[in-house]
Amino acid sequence: MKTLRRRRIVVPGVLAVLSAIAATSAGATSGRHAAGPNLAYARAQIQAFSAIPKFIPPGPAFSTAKARGKTVFNIPFSSSIPFVITIDQSMQRIAKRFGIKFVEYANQGQPVQWAQGIQQAINQKADLIELNGAPNPAVLQPQLKQARAAGVAVTATHWDDVSLPPPPNVTALIDPRYRQAGRLEADWVIQDTKGKADVLVVNSADIVPSNGIVAAIKDEFARYCGSSCKVSVINVPGNAWPKIQNQVQTSLVNDPAINYVIPLYDSMSQWVVPAIQAAGRVGKVHIATYNGTPFVMKMLQTGNIVSMEVGENLDWLGWASMDQIMRVLTGQKPVKDEHTALRVFTKANIDQAGTPPAVDVGYGKAYIQGYNKLWLK
Repeated sequence: MKTLRRRRIVVPGVLAVLSAIAATSAGATSGRHAAGPNLAYARAQIQAFSAIPKFIPPGPAFSTAKARGKTVFNIPFSSSIPFVITIDQSMQRIAKRFGIKFVEYANQGQPVQWAQGIQQAINQKADLIELNGAPNPAVLQPQLKQARAAGVAVTATHWDDVSLPPPPNVTALIDPRYRQAGRLEADWVIQDTKGKADVLVVNSADIVPSNGIVAAIKDEFARYCGSSCKVSVINVPGNAWPKIQNQVQTSLVNDPAINYVIPLYDSMSQWVVPAIQAAGRVGKVHIATYNGTPFVMKMLQTGNIVSMEVGENLDWLGWASMDQIMRVLTGQKPVKDEHTALRVFTKANIDQAGTPPAVDVGYGKAYIQGYNKLWLK
């Protein structure tokens, strides 16, 4: 499925900056960047993000009383993606605790299904629609306008990078540091290959934040590896992920020098791992990825293909989503940043995530205490 581009007004000065960034990113794949690998920088980044993250309050404390009895209609990107569903389950537990009705709308990642879900939410007189995992608001504008006209608020979790403003007809966002995660993946690969990386990035351009992550990955390689590293990209739409295995296997056959695969979202790994195995490249090709889904964290813990994961506490993401949602439901001003955290996991610290790894282990418990202090009854 294709994604409509968000329309933006860009002044000439900004165009010049964007052109410079594009030129830098292009250098990562073309090998024209003059600088050599900066292994010290890459190692320092990995070390800094390997520690247990701290909780940063996203905003002031508030009373949750007005949220009781209200209805949240949740539309995930796809019910087949474990990462998204795990966050949904965390949200559902918190909603129940505060007396909020939580409706889960199962779908297979088709825009027409998302549109139908919004219409169902309007018909059921929901108080808020949650778009979890980046159902693209750009392709849903007619439906989101209808929701706004009907007085239904809309929040979006994991829509795009935290640095970006909400799209039209979206009340508030709960966004992570997608691009920082991409840079950390690149940093790991640079230092693990000693600046001699041949990387295959598996993109899903129809998922809203994907192209921004790819740009960040390319830029990091260009800045800190230069001509010593090579980056190539393949694209597999979000509703066609089972095709990943064939495409990755073909790429590995065509380029025997590939030594790392970066699946943008770690749930892709369930197809990347068998591709590496089928190509006979186990021990020669490794995976660095992002999200913190338990089954991929277990691959890191017990196998020899996944070597690095930029994890997010999926339970923490559920708490963050419900913090923003309850602020909207109770008439509070939405916060700009929920300060959800990233943590780098490798063989050195993966056991801190549990055996086997769990969604809420390895990140500390400061977020639970922190949010409980903010949610006043």
